[in-house]
Amino acid sequence: MAQEVSSNKSFGGVQKVYSHESKVLGCSMKFAVYTPPGDGPFPVLWFLSGLTCTEANCVQKGSFQQSAAAQGIVVICPDTSPRGIDIEGDNDSWDFGTGAGFYVNATEEKWKPYRMYEYVTEELPSVCAALLGDKANMAKQSITGHSMGGHGALICAMKNPSKYQSVSAFSPICAPMNCPWGQKAFSGYLGEDKSTWEAYDASKLAEKYSGPKLKVLIDQGSVDDFLIKGQLLPEQFVAAALKNDQLEVEYRLQEGYDHSYFFISSFMKDHIEFHAKFF
Repeated sequence: MAQEVSSNKSFGGVQKVYSHESKVLGCSMKFAVYTPPGDGPFPVLWFLSGLTCTEANCVQKGSFQQSAAAQGIVVICPDTSPRGIDIEGDNDSWDFGTGAGFYVNATEEKWKPYRMYEYVTEELPSVCAALLGDKANMAKQSITGHSMGGHGALICAMKNPSKYQSVSAFSPICAPMNCPWGQKAFSGYLGEDKSTWEAYDASKLAEKYSGPKLKVLIDQGSVDDFLIKGQLLPEQFVAAALKNDQLEVEYRLQEGYDHSYFFISSFMKDHIEFHAKFF
């Protein structure tokens, strides 16, 4: 059962943080839930955060509460990795281990507790359904995220046709098999057999997606250092999606914006309104 950690009124709704014992991850996890004013049931938007982040980053810096209140949307922000399970080396680098779960189900024995894909698509939705009751309509969900979380949003949507009404992303890691971040994470969590990596690569999934037509919005800052350094590779996802009639992608290169939450908060209203159209 989830335990309330904090509660703050915001734009007529309530921003709360909860903790619970995750059976999937084998540790205590926190997650944040914003409920808009009113009785509901409200549709649900998931926000997956990026490397080094927790459930708190978007809550404090994403500026989503006003738009979520106006559109009548519950927003749920999970953490980004298991916490406190004490695997040797899990705090050795900022882009692997703690804070860097990459939304995969790890298959390498040492890292098997890192099952963030199962956590965000199965366990946490079940926990939130029980917690929110009639306040949330879990049959109407969409998903978004930033950077590593943008990667997570894209793969969750394409691996689960019909589960999410729409998907969006801010500066997502679009082709992790082809960038240093993804190669480090996938080799560590999934092993060296690259054929197994394709199940978590958004560009590869876009080539094969065959579910109901999926609407996708991607915003990318033009001066994002990680775009320039080849960590994000949005052009590979867009090229793959253009060949698939079941994906309808709007890709927007935002002039002068970087990778930060200043960028995210600038376009959060657009993303909330984008998802609201499909609920």
